[in-house]
Amino acid sequence: MPEHVSPLMWMVVALPAALTAACVVGLARIRRGVRLELARRQPTPRLPALPPQPVTGPRREFVELTPAEQDAFAGLVRRLDDSH
Repeated sequence: MPEHVSPLMWMVVALPAALTAACVVGLARIRRGVRLELARRQPTPRLPALPPQPVTGPRREFVELTPAEQDAFAGLVRRLDDSH
């Protein structure tokens, strides 16, 4: 400790520094607690413009083809297969 600085002057510097550090730590803990409590209270945000999403996919649709359509489709598949 320098000789020209009295212990009282050290206390004048050290006490406010310690109080400032304690306040910063306390406010950080309070902020974290409030943030955690808000996260617990609020449900997952929903977008009001979007309709609720279905849990399952769309139902399966199919069309019965006539024999002529089946032959035409088979010919198309053969032509596409030959082009590779």
